[in-house]
Amino acid sequence: MAFFVHSAALLGVDAYRVEIQVDARPGTWFFNIVGLPDGAVREAKDRVQAALYASGYYLPERHITVNLAPSDTRKEGSGFDLPIAIGILTGISLISNQDRLSQYAIIGELALDGSVRGVRGVLPVAMAVREMGLQGVIVPAANVREAAIVKGIEVIPVSHLTQVVEFLRGDLDLAPVRVDATGLLAGGALRMEEDFNQVAGQNHAKRAMEIAAAGGHNIILIGPPGSGKTMLAKRMITILPDMCLEEALEVTRIHSIVGRVPSEVGIVTRRPFISPHHTISYAGLAGGGSSPRPGMISLSHRGVLFLDEFPEFSRPVLEVLRQPIEDGNVTLVRALGSVTFPTDFTLVAAMNPCPCGYYGDPFHECICSPVQISRYHQRISGPLLDRIDLHVEVPAVRYMELNAKNRGESSSQIRERVLAARIRQGTRFVNTDTRCNAGMTVKQLRALCVLDADGHRLMQSAMEKLGFSARAHDRVLKVARTIADLDGSREIRAPHISEAVQYRGLDRASVIHAVSG
Repeated sequence: MAFFVHSAALLGVDAYRVEIQVDARPGTWFFNIVGLPDGAVREAKDRVQAALYASGYYLPERHITVNLAPSDTRKEGSGFDLPIAIGILTGISLISNQDRLSQYAIIGELALDGSVRGVRGVLPVAMAVREMGLQGVIVPAANVREAAIVKGIEVIPVSHLTQVVEFLRGDLDLAPVRVDATGLLAGGALRMEEDFNQVAGQNHAKRAMEIAAAGGHNIILIGPPGSGKTMLAKRMITILPDMCLEEALEVTRIHSIVGRVPSEVGIVTRRPFISPHHTISYAGLAGGGSSPRPGMISLSHRGVLFLDEFPEFSRPVLEVLRQPIEDGNVTLVRALGSVTFPTDFTLVAAMNPCPCGYYGDPFHECICSPVQISRYHQRISGPLLDRIDLHVEVPAVRYMELNAKNRGESSSQIRERVLAARIRQGTRFVNTDTRCNAGMTVKQLRALCVLDADGHRLMQSAMEKLGFSARAHDRVLKVARTIADLDGSREIRAPHISEAVQYRGLDRASVIHAVSG
C-alpha cells in the first residue's frame, strides 16, 4: 500500500505540487528514490535514515520505494528530506492520522540529528499550497516568517522531526504563525542612510535622476573618476516610491529562490539595489543552470540595476539586457523546458568618458588617442544605447561645490515631486498594464504624447542633427512626457522637448564631442 505526503518544488519563480509517494513493504532492507531526483535529492536517503535513528525511530526490514510525482519533472534541492521521512514513518504505521496529514504540505531539510533546517523558495511554495486548497504548510522555523506572509493558509513552524511527528499524530499543538506584511512594509521602507543632499554639486545630474525616477527611465552617467556617479546611483532608491504589497511579494518571491530573504523579517521591504561586478558572466546576469535560477537582472526586479564601469562588461553580457529592458522579462530555454523571470528594473549605468577616465576634464590630461576613445565607446552597441532614455554628463566637482554648506535638496524633497508625477501617471494608465511613462506602448505614446507646432519643429531638428533612431525618438517623447508630469502640465510643450533632447548626448554623430559637451 502506498502512502502520500504533499510537498512542492520550484519551477522558475513559481512552485508546483509534488506528491511524495511511499511504498514500504516487508522484505530485505532496500531504500530507493525515483521520480527524476537530482544529486541532493538522491542523497536524502542517507540524511533521512540518520535523522530517523537519531530521533528514536528505528526502521524494520522493509523494501522502501519513494516516488516524487510527477515523475517526468526533475526535482532539486534538500527540501524533500522532511516529507520523505514523514512518508516513511507513515508507511511503517508510526503516523496513523491520515486526515491531518492530507491537509498539510511539508517542506524542509533534515540534519543528521533530526533537526529541521531552512530551505530556499519557501514563499513560492506557500503560495502554491494556497492554490492547492490545503489547510496549511509545515515549514522550518527559520523560514516561518517568509511563509507566513501568505494569507489564507496555516503556517506551522518546526525545528525537529519529532515535532512534526507529534503534531501529525495529534499529540502536540503547534500554533500557526501570522505576519502583518503591510506593517512591515510601512516600518522598513524609508530607513536609509543615503541622501541626495550628501552629493556635492551635480544639479544637472540630480535633475536627470529625478526624471528617471519619476518616469521609470533608464539612465547612463558619464564622467571622470570621483565625480559622484556611484553616489548618485546609490541614492536612486531613496527617491523611488515605496513598494506596494503586490510588488513586495513579487520581489520577495524571486529573492526567496536564491535564499536572500532576511529571516528576521520574512519580506523584502525596500526596492532592491543590485550592483554586479563587471566580470560577471552571462548566466550570472541573466540567470541560468540546468534548472534555471534567477540572475542579477531578475533580483533587481522592481528596483535598480546599477552597472558601474559599463563598457568594461563583456559585449555578450551587455547585449543580454536588450530583451529584459524592452519586455520586462527574460526567458531561458533549456532541454527540459523554458522558464521566464520578471525583470522590470530601472537601469542606472555609469562610465568614464575614455579609458583613462579624463577626456574633457579641465583638471587632468587625457592620455587616450581618438582611436582608443572611439573603441571604448563602441563596446556599447547602438541598439542598447537606444534603450537608455537619459545620457547625462557628470563633470568633476569643483572645490567651491565640495565645500558648500548647502548641498541642495534632500531625497525626501525630490521624492515628493516624484510621487506626484507617479500619481499623475497612475491616473493616466488606470486599467492598463502600464505603470509609468517608460513603459508606454506605441498606441499610448501616440495618444498621450501629442506635440504642438513648436514641439514638432524641435523634434525634426533633433532627428536631423543628432541622428536619432526611431526608438530614440520615442524615448525622447516618453522623457518629455515625464518632464511635463513633473511640471504639472497636461500638454508636452517645447521646453519639455528641449530638455528631453539634452539627455540624448550619446546619440550624436560624434560620440567624442557628445561626451565633451
